[in-house]
Amino acid sequence: MELDWLALARGTLDRVAEHRRDDAWVAAAWADRRTRVLIVEEGRALVRVEDMPALVLVPPSPDMGDRYLLGVDGDGVAYFAVPGPLPVIEGAEAGDLRRVGALLGDLDSGLLTHAVALANWHAVNGFCARCGSPTVIVAAGHVRRCPVDGTEHFPRLDPAVIMLVRDGEDRILLARSPLWPERMRSILAGFVEPGESLEQAVAREVLEEVGLVVGETRYLGSQPWPLPQSLMLGFFCLAADGQDLKPDQEEIVDAEWYTREELLAAAGAYEILLPGKVSIARQLIEHWYGGPLPGAWGL
Repeated sequence: MELDWLALARGTLDRVAEHRRDDAWVAAAWADRRTRVLIVEEGRALVRVEDMPALVLVPPSPDMGDRYLLGVDGDGVAYFAVPGPLPVIEGAEAGDLRRVGALLGDLDSGLLTHAVALANWHAVNGFCARCGSPTVIVAAGHVRRCPVDGTEHFPRLDPAVIMLVRDGEDRILLARSPLWPERMRSILAGFVEPGESLEQAVAREVLEEVGLVVGETRYLGSQPWPLPQSLMLGFFCLAADGQDLKPDQEEIVDAEWYTREELLAAAGAYEILLPGKVSIARQLIEHWYGGPLPGAWGL
């Protein structure tokens, strides 16, 4: 069974990748009076928060600089993103994915996730990795080309595994990073290393962080996490019986097993704070628990 809902994996647009290198098509889409633009600055966009949070989208303007094609909706309306600065608009305020990603509707959540991911990549890839020359934007914002050696550079993602570890008694493991406040708890996670499968990464990270050997590993779902450029791949895994927890004290300072009853009691009394709804960690925990849980740090 897969996860039912992931806050940042709800995009509804057709990304029209076949049109990205068609300059005439992109120009016509930009000139269409129905086209809407999302302005992003340092991972934030303007959001109206009167009732249901919604992105502030503006019409295209000739003075806007770099633009990234996000896609086209079912009515043929094209959407672009452009890097900031954010304008001042009455009734709107800046919001980022951590704050509003889980509150936005499907279209807006997908727009902001895609736009932030592209903007983050462009912000740190202005030069050719081979010769150091400045690169230029092509393919409607999805490629950068070096005009000197002709190489093309594509957005890169950092795959990361995130895993809910269970034991033979069907308890789950929650842990705390030394960077977090005392009550924060979540599940284990880590980046996939070169030459490593996802399942191998799960086993290695669990062993490194808490000293447990895990066997059965089951994939549940994935979610983009452009903070700045990760793709989170969610798993359940089963720890072998008879093992002691050994937090490494560098990435994990303490860890503890919880039954469903213990987790509900601890979260309900705010003894621990679980991840917010925007994270795949929360969805993995509630998927195991069988329903919503109280208490969260962030949305």
